[in-house]
Amino acid sequence: MAMNKAPQLHIYPTPAEVLTSLADYFVELANQAVAEHGRFSVALSGGNSPKKFYELLASPSYRTRVAWEKVHFFFGDERYVPHTDPESNCLLAKKALFEPLQIAPSQVFAVDTALDPAEAAQQYTQTIEHYFGQKEARFDLVLLGLGDNSHTASLFPHTPVLHEAAAGAKEVFVEEKQAYRITLTAPLINQAQAIAFLVYGADKAAAVQRVLTAERHVEEFPAQLITPVSGELHWFLDGAAAAQLPDERK
Repeated sequence: MAMNKAPQLHIYPTPAEVLTSLADYFVELANQAVAEHGRFSVALSGGNSPKKFYELLASPSYRTRVAWEKVHFFFGDERYVPHTDPESNCLLAKKALFEPLQIAPSQVFAVDTALDPAEAAQQYTQTIEHYFGQKEARFDLVLLGLGDNSHTASLFPHTPVLHEAAAGAKEVFVEEKQAYRITLTAPLINQAQAIAFLVYGADKAAAVQRVLTAERHVEEFPAQLITPVSGELHWFLDGAAAAQLPDERK
């Protein structure tokens, strides 16, 4: 088995510079994937940090730099709410990215939250497997965020999904939210060609420090599960989020 590579840290003074750097990386990967196999598969993350990133990709500076008709969008996790709900990751991406870029519905693979949580996860696993066909399900890029409790996607501390060995999607009940989520499992995320964390803000500094430097304890720090099998792992951070890292990691 391949040795896990050390994560590559990209630290910039401001969130705006972090977003620009990640957008440049997205464009590079997208164009490379389209040149190599005719399409680019990306799993999106939800929350406030990526919203600004999606808006940047849809802006005049970036919208002409990617063959968007060849990009296929999946979701790293989804809240168990209708797609019209303000909490929906799909709705966030639709407003910030899909509608401005006029992405065809056939390019968007959303979780069917009209099903019960277990069925929704099972169907999403099948959707992903069908997309990749006979090949291993290997996204070109998985975008991730980081919660201040060290969760990523919907891999929350002390939840059963942290021990899921199958590469697919899984339902998880998040006690602190009193709600279900559907999430890609760590084994599926780790099969990706590239994984990029987008994290900025001082409120994330302790979590960044724990995930990147603390002794491995995935029950407490689930983002430590993200160790690609053979792909690249990048962290795009602003100075505030990286503030508690030891100097040798900066």
